Amino acid sequence: MKKYLLGIDIGGTTVKLGLFNINGELLNKWEIETRKIDNGKYILSDITSSINCILDEKNISKDEVVGAGVGVPGPVKEDGTVLGCVNLGWPVFNVAKSLEELLELPVKVANDANIAALGEMFKGGGKGYENMIMVTLGTGVGGGIIINGKVIAGANGAGGEIGHLGVNPHEKISCNCGKKGCLEQYASATGIVKLAKDILEKETCESKLRNIKEITAKDIFDFAKDNDQLSVKVVDKFASILGRALANISCICNPEVFVIGGGVSKAGDILIDKTKQYYIENAFHATVDTKFKVA
Repeated sequence: MKKYLLGIDIGGTTVKLGLFNINGELLNKWEIETRKIDNGKYILSDITSSINCILDEKNISKDEVVGAGVGVPGPVKEDGTVLGCVNLGWPVFNVAKSLEELLELPVKVANDANIAALGEMFKGGGKGYENMIMVTLGTGVGGGIIINGKVIAGANGAGGEIGHLGVNPHEKISCNCGKKGCLEQYASATGIVKLAKDILEKETCESKLRNIKEITAKDIFDFAKDNDQLSVKVVDKFASILGRALANISCICNPEVFVIGGGVSKAGDILIDKTKQYYIENAFHATVDTKFKVA
């Protein structure tokens, strides 16, 4: 009797893993470091070792496991071939086939934000909606588009890659994808820190950010909540870029709700409220009432 499922989220910093029952209820979760050395060649073997340890520890046979679902930060074809993952150093290769051989279990692979969107529709902030867009703000920026209950993946699995929308034609620095001026360069955790450093260089006003050697996105939002004026300015810039980008997307997809996830979303109301403000300012009148929820 099959009793268990495995969930694997491969991020640029950590791999998050979960053991579920067949109803999708989380039984156990843990994480391991994402070893990106040598173009990420150890990532799948590290995942396999970690899963085998947990299954042994819990005395679960692989005969009891339906299989594993894997989210990766990049475009994925229907057969599980990843078309390169810049944040992992991966080239084009079939992740599903490679991990199936290592794990000795069936494996399904898709873009991480698309899988996050399905998860949110199933159990989270998108529950009850059939037209939604998941936005993940983490090491990068990802997107998952669900229309009439189905993921829009596109011809090469690149549908929903909103992190690579061009939002600034004047940007001089390249994004990880090779383009310049992508949304990911401003709305990711690293992007908002870069915004802060740029504003710190231009402004002379006092700020708690000047006392921190390694600024994080959390610091910026926390200080903005305490009314640190420079931090407020950084959050405002971040929200204006993200809000306008989401307004443009809504003209095409017209979702009922935007579900905002990823590590940066832990900032909570300040992030949602400011982004929604700029969304409303820029949205087409028929899409202006789109809801915003935290994943």
